[in-house]
Amino acid sequence: MSGQQKKIPMRQCLGCREHKPKRELVRIVRSPEGQVSLDCSGKANGRGAYLCRSAKCLRAAVKSNALSRAFGTPVPEDVLSRLEKEMESTDAG
Repeated sequence: MSGQQKKIPMRQCLGCREHKPKRELVRIVRSPEGQVSLDCSGKANGRGAYLCRSAKCLRAAVKSNALSRAFGTPVPEDVLSRLEKEMESTDAG
């Protein structure tokens, strides 16, 4: 029996546009109800977009309007600031 390696799912960061293993990225999700939040488990129901675990990539994605395009709807400013705070806390931790 040959030792088959498990395929590693790759995703593209919306900020830096680099392809990385899914586990290295954080998922931002828009729920079916339209709420945008950070999905640390990677399994929340809804439309997902991926970013590196840095506030820098989040800011780049916001600047290029990538999150709004990915979700097909504008992301409110208060949600973006909350996401940045959560991202900075995961940077520190």
